[in-house]
Amino acid sequence: MRISADTVLKLADLARLRLDPEEVERMQRDLEAILEYVEKLSELDTSEVPPTAHVLDITTPFRADHVADLLPVDEAVRNAPRHDDSSMIVPKVIE
Repeated sequence: MRISADTVLKLADLARLRLDPEEVERMQRDLEAILEYVEKLSELDTSEVPPTAHVLDITTPFRADHVADLLPVDEAVRNAPRHDDSSMIVPKVIE
């Protein structure tokens, strides 16, 4: 599959990257190589392979959920750069 310079520039814009002409050419080659590899993978017959969440047969160890003593509030906020008597004060991150 052929990747155009316009496609690379559009992807770079979406990723907020600035690419010089040499980098655009290199990215074209790299993306084409990746797509060629993916095309080779699509040639594999996977009809007999069951869908799985993980390639290894592993189980997730669970631990018992139990209530423990809470950390005292004054100790919890002690190392925070800004805090009041009961909570940490953080900068607003959502407009």
